[in-house]
Amino acid sequence: MKSIRNFSIIAHIDHGKSTLADRMIQRSGVVDARNFKDQFLDNMDIERERGITIKSQAITLPYRSRNGEEYTLNLIDTPGHVDFSYEVSRSLASCEGVLLLIDAVQGVQAQTVANLYMAMEHELEIIPVINKIDLPAADVERVMEQIDSELGLDPYTALACSAKEGTGVEEIMEAIVQRIPEPKGDPKAPLATTIFDAQYDPFRGTIIHCRIVDGTVRSGDVVRLMHGETIHRVEEVGHFLLPRQKSDSLSAGDVGYIIAGIKTVSDVQIGDTITADRRPCSKPLPGFRESKPVVFASIYPISSDDYEDLAVGLEKYKLNDAAFVYQKDSSVALGQGFRCGFLGLLHLEIVQERLEREYDLSIILSVPSVRYRFTLTDGTILFVDNPAHYPDSMSIARSEEPYIRASMMFPERYMGAVMKLCKEKRGENSNLSYPSPGRIELTIEMPLAEVIYDFYDRLKSVTQGYGSFDYDIIDYRESSLALLDILVNGERVDALSQIVFRGSARERGLRACERLKEEIPRQMFKIAIQGAIGGEIISRTTISPFRKDVTAKCYGGDITRKRKLLEKQKKGKKRMKMVGSVAIPQSAFVAVLKSENT
Repeated sequence: MKSIRNFSIIAHIDHGKSTLADRMIQRSGVVDARNFKDQFLDNMDIERERGITIKSQAITLPYRSRNGEEYTLNLIDTPGHVDFSYEVSRSLASCEGVLLLIDAVQGVQAQTVANLYMAMEHELEIIPVINKIDLPAADVERVMEQIDSELGLDPYTALACSAKEGTGVEEIMEAIVQRIPEPKGDPKAPLATTIFDAQYDPFRGTIIHCRIVDGTVRSGDVVRLMHGETIHRVEEVGHFLLPRQKSDSLSAGDVGYIIAGIKTVSDVQIGDTITADRRPCSKPLPGFRESKPVVFASIYPISSDDYEDLAVGLEKYKLNDAAFVYQKDSSVALGQGFRCGFLGLLHLEIVQERLEREYDLSIILSVPSVRYRFTLTDGTILFVDNPAHYPDSMSIARSEEPYIRASMMFPERYMGAVMKLCKEKRGENSNLSYPSPGRIELTIEMPLAEVIYDFYDRLKSVTQGYGSFDYDIIDYRESSLALLDILVNGERVDALSQIVFRGSARERGLRACERLKEEIPRQMFKIAIQGAIGGEIISRTTISPFRKDVTAKCYGGDITRKRKLLEKQKKGKKRMKMVGSVAIPQSAFVAVLKSENT
């Protein structure tokens, strides 16, 4: 155990975590130059396309220190976006130390501070690293001042590096073995293992990613999952080398994988404890704090025949994304589906794309919503995240929506644009501070429903990419809410209903109607698209019908002949409108979700 070091790399998004991990992998020699590729640990297509890390990835790196000793470094690369902070918290529970990466140009950002507090909660050794020192705009002195004033860390313990060029990587690896403590635990104690991740393999079953806290596990051992009380025989254990490397055993302090032929995906829960069946540990290890979904949307298969495939796909996906929650749901317009909870709008997008790519599913998403709280006239308190369950407006005594405390950091020159954006989103109780010259930290309270819609994208636009954003949910506050229904040809489409702030209901209704007008194909009859609150129509747009030239054959004679034909056509179109149904394409549901800028 003296030669093991478990550590993680944490930072704000786009500060160079994956690039630094690449340099460490190259330095350790676990992969040759021919097989190496940039963002090596980002093994999903979607991660490489977007240039972001979505999943934490573990890898074991051998390292020979300057004094000649051999070490085993278990590295866990983590995401930086606020929507995937749950991945970070699970990774930190398996480590003794972290590298806190800070961009030499952008400096300390909102998510840098949030990740630092998370590492402090786990009582980890923190090594500050200033990255991107090769850039012309890099200002290491300014960043060291920020490390001192904003993070409260000793700036003289910070290491400077350029992950892109490989400068300073050797010093970082040396600091890991010198400054991060060895893992604690007793290899001879009863087995206690915490599950921090898992993935499904169609041939081997569930592959469990785990950190051994106490004891030793070998191939052939009979183990018990303490939460589900299920018993399994271990088929294989090993370490996360490239590819996975089978080993005889995993002992206290190791990070590795266990394959035990678990075919039932629901048996494995992230945060559960594995122990020996014959000699169990006295109590389960403390699990990770439960993730609380803040954005809700329903997922439906395009074809009702694919419902079973969607159910199986979601169960397997849940194993790989512990922050994702779902339950059964149904819609008049779209049939059977699932109501899902997400950590943010980017998380929702990623889940949709991964389900379509990895499980070959064609799905439709309903309009995202947050969880509202209603107090009814009889005193009952009702939580509603699905517009279909909106209570009767006559029975509502008080309606409340969740508020967040948002923390934003940006250069001083964008102050006006950011304040204007926050005012649009009903921000209140703002507080400004100047952590360093030319930089502003803005703390403001605003409704969560306004933030999930398009706030992050617009913040990045108005600050030209320099603004950073993090938030915490604080409480529920009274608000004037209404149920906005969308009617297509007089029929309510329940999948497009939204719970909205009454003050912005007309604007939201107009936007939804305009988007649907662009997406729904024209028919032989006129189609009215309306936004309604109760029996009141607040927005409307009309899709013009195709015009068949019934008067083309009238090449002469009295005008009444043409009028007679046009009246006959008018009656036919009216009858067609009464019996005709409008098929709403999948793209129309997606279009309503998008902001006006996309």
